[in-house]
Formats: sequence, C-alpha cells, structure tokens
Amino acid sequence: MPKKGAKKGGAGKQAGMTEEERLLYMQQRAQAEDEMAKRKEDMLTQFLKDKLQKEERNSAVNLHKLTQQWRAVLRQTRAAELRSDIVVLSQTFERVLDRKDSVIKCLVCDLSEAEQQSAQALRSHLECVDCLLALQKGRLTSLEQQWNSGLEGLSYEFNSEREQILSQHQQECAYLEDVTFAMEQFYMEVDGEARQDYQSTRDDIKNRNIEEKHALRIQLEGTVEGLWRQFQQALRSYNEATEDRHIAFEALRTRDQRSAQEIDTQMRRLQKMQDSISALRSRLNSSQKESEGAARGLRAAREEVTLQARQLKAQLSRARAAERNQLTNLTVHSNAAAKNLQGIITKGERLLRLAEMCRKLETEYEKVLPFYTSSLTAEEESQERANTMEPPSEELAQAMLDYLVLERFWQRYNKVLLERLCLERERGALTQENQQLRILLRQYLDGISVSDEILRHRNPLLMVSRPTLAVQPTADAQRKRHTVIEAAHVVQRTL
Repeated sequence: MPKKGAKKGGAGKQAGMTEEERLLYMQQRAQAEDEMAKRKEDMLTQFLKDKLQKEERNSAVNLHKLTQQWRAVLRQTRAAELRSDIVVLSQTFERVLDRKDSVIKCLVCDLSEAEQQSAQALRSHLECVDCLLALQKGRLTSLEQQWNSGLEGLSYEFNSEREQILSQHQQECAYLEDVTFAMEQFYMEVDGEARQDYQSTRDDIKNRNIEEKHALRIQLEGTVEGLWRQFQQALRSYNEATEDRHIAFEALRTRDQRSAQEIDTQMRRLQKMQDSISALRSRLNSSQKESEGAARGLRAAREEVTLQARQLKAQLSRARAAERNQLTNLTVHSNAAAKNLQGIITKGERLLRLAEMCRKLETEYEKVLPFYTSSLTAEEESQERANTMEPPSEELAQAMLDYLVLERFWQRYNKVLLERLCLERERGALTQENQQLRILLRQYLDGISVSDEILRHRNPLLMVSRPTLAVQPTADAQRKRHTVIEAAHVVQRTL
C-alpha cells in the first residue's frame, strides 16, 4: 500500500516536472533501484555464504561423528580378533611351557637322585675317612701324651738331680775351697753324661715314634686304596645304569642348546641395552666421581677451615686463660699491695698522731734543739762526709743511699730510743729501791704490831714470857715489869 501511494505521488510529481527533471528523476530512481538490487544480491550472497559455512560445519561435525563411530566399530572387531589370537597363543604357550616344565621336572628329579646317590657315596667315604683320622689322631695324642709324660719325668729327674748337685756343691764350697776346680770338672762330666743319656733316650723315643708313624701311614694308604677301588667300581655301575638316561639327557641338551641360541639372541639385545645402560652409568659414575672429588675437596677445605678455627679457638681459649690468670694474679697482687699500702697509711697516720702527742710532751729545749749534737770530732766528721761522697760498691750501700732523706728522722728516733732506755733503767733502779723500802717498812710494821701471826715469828721489839704454875712474882720482877703499847695505836697517834 505505501508503494502504490508512493507511485501515485511520483506520477503526480512527474506531471508537474519538465522533461529534463523527469529524466533526472528517472536516472536517480534507476540508480536507487540498482542500489537496492545490489544490496539484495549482497544480502542474498551473504546469507548463502553463512548457510554454506553452517552446512560445512555441520558436515564436518557429522563426518567426525561418523569416523568416531566407525573407528569404535573397527576397534571392537579388531579387539575381538586380537583377543581370540591372544587366547590361542596363550594356550599354545601354556601347552609348550607345561611340556618344558614337565621335562625340566623330570630332569631335576633325575639330577636330584643322582646328586643324592653321589652325596651318599661321598658322605660314606668321608665318614670312613673321618673315622680313620679320628683313630689316627687318638693314637697320635696317646703317643704324644706318653712321650710328654716320659719327657716330663726325665726332665723332672734331671732337674731334681741337678738341683741336688748344685745345693750340695754350694754347701761344700764353704769348706772345700781348695778342691773347687776338681769338683767343677767332676760335676761338668756328670752333667755331660746326664745330657748324653737324655739326648740318647730322646732320640730313641723320637725314632720309635717315627717308625710307628710310618707303619700307620702305610696301613692307612692301603685302606684308602681299597676304598678308592670300591668307589671306582660303584662309579662304573652307576654310569652303566644311567646310560639310557644320559642319551635322553643329550637329546634334551640339544633342544636346550636351540633354546639357548634363542636366549642368546635375546641376551645380545639385552647386552646392547645393558651396554647403553653401562655407558650411561659410566657417565653417571664419572659425573658422580667429579662431584665426589669436588665434594671431597670442599670437605677437605672445610676440615682445614674447621681445624684452623679449632686451633684459633684453642689459642684464643689459652690466651683467655693466660689473661684470666694474669688478671687474677694482678688483682691478688693489687689487693695485697692495696692492703699493704693501707697498712702503711694507717701506720703513718698512727705515727703522725703519736708525733703530735709527743710534740705536746716535748720540752722547750727539745723544741729548740730537736737533734742531739754529734759526738764525733771535726776530722771524723770530714772523713765520714768523704765516705758518703764516694760511690758505693755493694748493693746494700747503694740501697742505703735512697734513705739519706730519713737521716734526721733516725737521729730523733735514736735519741728517743736512748732516752727510753735510760728511763727504763732509771725506772728499774727506782722500782728496786721502792721494793727495798717496802720490805723495810713491812719489817718495821711487823715489829711494832701485835697479832697471832706476828707472835708466831721472831720479833725484835716484843718479848713474851710464859706463865709458870705456883710461882709468885718477886719484888725485883715487879720492879722490872714494862708497859706495852700497841704499835697500831702508836702509828695512828704519830700520823
């Protein structure tokens, strides 16, 4: 419907157009129709191309599915054929293998029987030989024991006789010094004869043993030869009995050789493969050896480094130990020196305090002239000064020069020491005098005092008379009576 309207509208337009416009319009319209036709053809070709590509894809997919299904069918048929072939081949292989197993079992049984027979024969032979050897060893041991017992008896007798002779010789040497040489010759002859007897008896016993050994060897050789003949006869009978089996064994051996050839071909192939494997292994071994050599070198270097490190550690530990010992010694000595110095300081402080105390007790004269005047003459002082100017020849004199500064101190010290000695002597004299005075005073006090203890001893100032019975005092006695006053009362009154 719109097309018809369009055509009608075009016809109306064409009626109002000129000829040139109509031609131009017709050309434009023809171009537009051509373009529309080209577009339609292009769209149709594109649609057909797309459809063709889709069909090609579908055909390729279907062809692939068909090939897959056909392959599955072929595989199934081929697998069935191969399974049937494998079953047939396995049956034939098992049949051949069973036949060969039966043959091998027969051969093994025959071989085991033959080995048992030979082992039994060898066992019986070895038992006989062992019995003979045991008998011979027992006899030899008995003969050896007899010989050893005889030898021990002879040696014991010889040693006992020799010890007796030596003891007798030692006992008689004390009082037979004049005939020692003759006795020594006699004993040497006796010793030689005894040795000759011993050697002769030993040779006789050895010869008898050798003869008996030869006789036993001959007897054993005869028995061994008899046993060897019996063994050869048994071997011949065994070979005659097993001749048929030997022929069958030869036939089987030919078959075995054929199979061995086949095995040889296979083994050659295996050998080639093994050669390649060995070449690879040799390469691997060479690379391993190289790596081991490198590792060994690294280990050696590591061991050297560790050894050097250990040595350095040991040296460091030794140095540390030595330094620690030195430090301990230094600390011990420093502590001892500090203690000594502290003692010296305390002593010096004590000396200073004592000097200060002594300074307070000094007299005016000592404060003015603290040092005593020398008692030497001018010549002696000049000689002493010249001696001090000379260089010292001994170490003690050289050491004394370091203490010249303390000369004034020693002067004052010696002065004080002399004064102290003088005071001690004076004190001793005064104490002695005091003791004497005390004794005299005690005697005086004992003389003037009256007490039981004093009356027991002799008193020069008191006389005590004993009273007598029935005696009346006379007039003279009454005139001579004295008045006695207590000494303590006198002392109190006088003091």
